[in-house]
Amino acid sequence: MKKNLHVIITGATGMVGEGVLLECLQQPEVEKVLVINRRPGGVRHPKVQEIIHQNFQDLSPINNQLSGYDACFFCLGVSSVGMKEPDYRRVTHDLTLHVAQTLAEVNPQLVFCYVSGAGTDSSAKGNSMWARVKGETENALLRLPFKAAYNFRPAFLEPTPGMKNIKYYKYIGWLAPVVRMLAPNYISTLSDLGKAMIHVSQKGYGKLILEVPDIKALAKA
Repeated sequence: MKKNLHVIITGATGMVGEGVLLECLQQPEVEKVLVINRRPGGVRHPKVQEIIHQNFQDLSPINNQLSGYDACFFCLGVSSVGMKEPDYRRVTHDLTLHVAQTLAEVNPQLVFCYVSGAGTDSSAKGNSMWARVKGETENALLRLPFKAAYNFRPAFLEPTPGMKNIKYYKYIGWLAPVVRMLAPNYISTLSDLGKAMIHVSQKGYGKLILEVPDIKALAKA
């Protein structure tokens, strides 16, 4: 793969997506970033091109702008709190697969990096609704004809200084030192996540499901 990556990022108006985007802007290995948002993200940078598109279930109006990319960092997602399974499945599984299938058609050599979550159920048969749906989504992505697909399972994520979209972290950030001390394999930074995605997009990795220790190791590689 060429050294300088051309990357698509979804979910850049959320905490995870913003953190990954900022890391891409910092790393010289990333030459170009296409951000697909439902609303303007407010990031101005020579590397960044932004497309405002409301319906992620239908990308046909922007298909001709999606070719020529090396990787997709899919950071779009919602919390399952208060959601019924059909609604969560539509946003988490169906939407993700539609975007991924579209990108596989226009970029068969693309590397797809999906932000899943620690505790995802690969069997897709457990009692936890969100873990089951995420597991189904991961499994479906691995069957698509990409150059490669990687499922990232972060747990407690620390934001990059200067980020804007950190609403929930304002209330739980005080836990970070405790988690770092008692459960170091469950905490990483958004900088780590972004670096790990860039690494696998360029050099690959021996695992298709990346837990927190994998993410942290790749960030230092």
